[in-house]
Amino acid sequence: MRNTPDIITFGEVLLRLSPAENRKLTQAKSLDFFFGGTEMNVGASLAVLGESVKHITAVSDDLVGEAALASMRHYGLDVADVQKVAHPMGQYILEVGSGMRSSQIAYNRLNGSFANIQPENIAWDTIFENAQFFHWTGITPAISEAAYQALKAGLVSAKERGLQITADPAYRSNLWQYGRKGQEVLKELVSLSTIFIGGVNEINEILGTSYGLDKDGFIAASKKLIEECPSITQIFDKIRTGMSASWQKIYGRAWVDNTYFETSELEITQVVDRIGTGDAYAAGLIYGLLHFDAEKALNFANAACALKHTILGDVNLVSVAEINEVMQGNTGGRIKR
Repeated sequence: MRNTPDIITFGEVLLRLSPAENRKLTQAKSLDFFFGGTEMNVGASLAVLGESVKHITAVSDDLVGEAALASMRHYGLDVADVQKVAHPMGQYILEVGSGMRSSQIAYNRLNGSFANIQPENIAWDTIFENAQFFHWTGITPAISEAAYQALKAGLVSAKERGLQITADPAYRSNLWQYGRKGQEVLKELVSLSTIFIGGVNEINEILGTSYGLDKDGFIAASKKLIEECPSITQIFDKIRTGMSASWQKIYGRAWVDNTYFETSELEITQVVDRIGTGDAYAAGLIYGLLHFDAEKALNFANAACALKHTILGDVNLVSVAEINEVMQGNTGGRIKR
């Protein structure tokens, strides 16, 4: 791995516990576990695709934290700047649904290791040396004041250095419990970013608007976001239609250089794992923007997202070649010999 990664991701790493074989928790006698977290999932997926990525986070100073570090190293992430703190790892329990039964999640994260990260100990200027992309999501500043301050300092440094800053402003109202207002913080931080990964719902949440979800509403919302946050130059959205927990349809759309474009719809009829699919989309988009034009990047992101539905765990483990096959319309799943 190069000493100066091209991509920096910042966010919480969680321990995921889940009953196997679509069981309810009340049926389970054991739990599978994975390490993940939306920003880490993005970074790990990019590392699997061959990119050089450093993840910044805080883990517990115990055997669980060591296991999380080992997991990140396994994916190929640079963890040299991960902090160890005297607080337990955040975790969540996932019951995986099937058919008409929805998946359910219970979180335990609000006083975990990442919530107690030490912003003053993150050397952002050094971390960003020679980097090209910095990725964040709206979950991070919702965790704690310390996480918010750390992220804001990172964004200021990244913007000063001219990095492309990808913002996935996922708004989780139940997380904002430490005194700040989510909409105000997210608008402030999006204003420090350059690429917006979200759609009408996210724009309406941040700006307090009420645009419709159709194409015209998306275009109007995108124009308004760029007007309010002029550092944003590109907007990429993912549209999901859930037929059931096991059957999903997705396509991507974008507003770039005053031009609208969209992908064809991909259908996933046998979902293995929904967790991390949006992260796979973000990772595919960042990879695409590093290597292709914006329209091809959007198609690459949509195909990556679709394939993640077939992978167990939080991280997308598919290769560039597999994503390219789906982009080219090869969705039959035939055995390769």
